[in-house]
Amino acid sequence: MVDTDSFIEEAKEEIRETVGDAHAIIALSGGVDSSVAAALAYEAIGEQLTPVYVDTGLMRKGETDQIRETFSFMESLRIVDAEDRFLDELEGVVDPERKREAIGAQFIREFEREARDTDADYLVQGTIYPDRIESEGNIKSHHNVGGLPDVVDFEGIVEPVRDLYKDEVREVARALGLESVVAERMPFPGPGLAVRIVGEVTKEKVEVARDACHVVEEEVEKHDPWQAFGAVVGKATGVKGDNRVHGWIVAVRSVESRDGMTARAQELPWETLQRIQSRITGQNENVARVVYDVTHKPPATIEYE
Repeated sequence: MVDTDSFIEEAKEEIRETVGDAHAIIALSGGVDSSVAAALAYEAIGEQLTPVYVDTGLMRKGETDQIRETFSFMESLRIVDAEDRFLDELEGVVDPERKREAIGAQFIREFEREARDTDADYLVQGTIYPDRIESEGNIKSHHNVGGLPDVVDFEGIVEPVRDLYKDEVREVARALGLESVVAERMPFPGPGLAVRIVGEVTKEKVEVARDACHVVEEEVEKHDPWQAFGAVVGKATGVKGDNRVHGWIVAVRSVESRDGMTARAQELPWETLQRIQSRITGQNENVARVVYDVTHKPPATIEYE
């Protein structure tokens, strides 16, 4: 448990001392981590802060509209359409670590561009403790830690929730009065749908993954998972109508966890799994089959890449 009142005051003071009279941008994704970092920074330095949401084209269904609505009170909010630039950087990339590095580097380039336009010297981001553990332990690079390029054009990077676990971040979110749609929101990876696609990221695979994730989140919400999603893991032969198809395989994952460091696959009811597969295969003619991932963490990670 974290002493939320003390933490909030200490975090705001750290932000004020670090940024001083300069300007900063906050990397806003809509998840609870970056939302808490944004709220802390906004309370600490007010008009010196510009929130920037980068639409990578790898986000959840309806994410951009949700961001626009939730953070409308921040008049300086900037929404950047960068889908084409991210997909270009990912073209031909199949190695998971190279994906994360490419995404991390492109994020920084986007934020540097926005910083130059707003005369900002500092970048605020929602890095949390598990991000650092997994990156520094060579488990997988998080785009905001191990995925960052060696040289960045900022005077400093501010990470007010860097020492918190996910459940502690949620406590702070509630104490800050953030809406439940943010405070209780299911985790979503910083690199987005790119790490829910095994192999090269293409626009077609992204659309399949986005729709599958939307279906899975809707269907398993009542079972209270820590995280649930669909991932595109390859192709297989199937039959639709009287026709043979060689379509995508979607792997469904739903896990229980406290902080994301370990997780157990949920034992979902058969009826729920059948509804999921029926909706996913019915909505997308290019999906041939749906499978359920029963692997815990460890040995698996929660995300696929």
